[in-house]
Amino acid sequence: MAVVVGIILAVIVCLTVALIVRKRVYDQVDLIEKWKLDIMDRDVAKQIGRIKALNLSGETLEKFEEWKKQWEDIVTKSLPDVEKYLMDAEEAADRFLVPKANKILKEAEKHLQNIEAEIKEIMKELEELLLAEKTGRDGAEELKPRIKGLRSLLSQSRYQYGKAEKQFDEEIDKLEEVLDQYQESVEDGDYLQANDIIHDLKENADALESKLDTFPDLLKQVKQELPSQLTNLSAGMKEMRQDGYRIRHLGFEKEIITYQEQLKDIESQLEIADTTNVEQQLQHMEMRITEMYEALEGEAIAKHYMEQKGPEYEDSVNQISATYEATKQEIEDIKKAYHVENDDMERFTSMGKTIKALKEHIEALHVSLEDDKQSHSELKQEIEEGFKKIEQLEEEHESFKKSIANLRKDELEARDKLVEMRWQITDLNWKLKKSNIPGVPNFIWTRFETAIQKNEKVMEELDTYPLDMNNVQQALSEAKKAIEQAYEQVDMMLDQAYLTEQVIQYANRYRSKHPELDNKLKEAERLFRNYEYELSLEHAAKAIEEIEPGSLKKIEAYQMETSK
Repeated sequence: MAVVVGIILAVIVCLTVALIVRKRVYDQVDLIEKWKLDIMDRDVAKQIGRIKALNLSGETLEKFEEWKKQWEDIVTKSLPDVEKYLMDAEEAADRFLVPKANKILKEAEKHLQNIEAEIKEIMKELEELLLAEKTGRDGAEELKPRIKGLRSLLSQSRYQYGKAEKQFDEEIDKLEEVLDQYQESVEDGDYLQANDIIHDLKENADALESKLDTFPDLLKQVKQELPSQLTNLSAGMKEMRQDGYRIRHLGFEKEIITYQEQLKDIESQLEIADTTNVEQQLQHMEMRITEMYEALEGEAIAKHYMEQKGPEYEDSVNQISATYEATKQEIEDIKKAYHVENDDMERFTSMGKTIKALKEHIEALHVSLEDDKQSHSELKQEIEEGFKKIEQLEEEHESFKKSIANLRKDELEARDKLVEMRWQITDLNWKLKKSNIPGVPNFIWTRFETAIQKNEKVMEELDTYPLDMNNVQQALSEAKKAIEQAYEQVDMMLDQAYLTEQVIQYANRYRSKHPELDNKLKEAERLFRNYEYELSLEHAAKAIEEIEPGSLKKIEAYQMETSK
């Protein structure tokens, strides 16, 4: 019984699932049916009929017939085919052949998608044709008055275009012919071709309008302005040559002739209304003429400069030469008393060579002014460089004279320092004498003797002729160092001696109670009397530190306080 119930339930479930799946197929059929009906309801024929307002001939007629046939095929063939697909799908679903039904529905969807693409392409081509018609028509309406205006402009200003007026007339005629070609294409229903004609015509009209606008100025430059500038430039150069200006080397005459011939060629080119590269050529020519004027102006300025600065330059060279010779004689006298460094003499000799070159340059200038081989601009540049050299020579000469003058100054300063160091030795000796110490150790006297010998070495160098200040300075440095070392040793010795006395005096309070301390202090006193102050201090300090640690620092602090 349970098995029978299970089988019945299984059958019910399978039947339910089958019915649900079949219902989905029916739903999909309904959707595709609605899609098909939507396409049938579209007013594509009316849209296609919009081009009836145009000239139904030629290309337009071909398009109209083609689109009309495509739509009729869709309505009479393609959509009924879809209906057949739907009927086959329903039949398969009725027999529960769901996979077959789904396959048929996919074919139906694909068929409808192809129909949609075909309709879309029709609408696209239709809009392109209508847009081409409107664009062409608008363009033609704009161009007609423009072309007429160009004709009027040319007619009213024919004298500004010279012989090119005839060529421009022909170009305007060509524009009008093209406009007629547009109209013929429209009448033939070839609106796409007509639109292309209008597009090209607009570009040509723009180009002609621009050419007509710039042509009068170009022709005026070629026939009047630039020839006049070249003539004036040539006349000005002739006048400058007569006035003694050196401009032949510039080679402008040949260049002017070249430009004059070039202007004739350009004029011939303009006579046939050809402006290709004309503006660029004229701009280059104007720029070059400006450069020529600037070069001539520079030559005029250079000539004036030469007339003013030439004599001044020669006087400056002669003056620096005379100053150099005077310094040269002065050096000969100085060398008898002082040793002059080789570097200084080489620097001075180099100055002499530069002055000699400047004098030779003066002679070369005189020759150049007579032979007319160099321009005034080149000579001006040479003189300017010469003035810079003179200025540099004056600075170097002044620096050299100061270094020479410093020899005598350094000698006097050295002698003053020598006197000062001798006084320092005397002062140090007096300091020892009033110190009241038992005596002076031998190493201190050695320091004294070294300092005295170094001072005598300075004196020897100062008494040597010719005087070598480098040797003097070195001797001074060594003497100064010897005195400083002597001062340092004396101060250290006196400090040790005074501190030793303080330590012994402080330790005396413990002598009676500490026999061992007494013995150590006696040894320190013996060393003190034998001038061995450093050892004496070591013995005394060690002894008192054993009795009273830290006492040495206390004594040192007291000594520093009392010495202030």
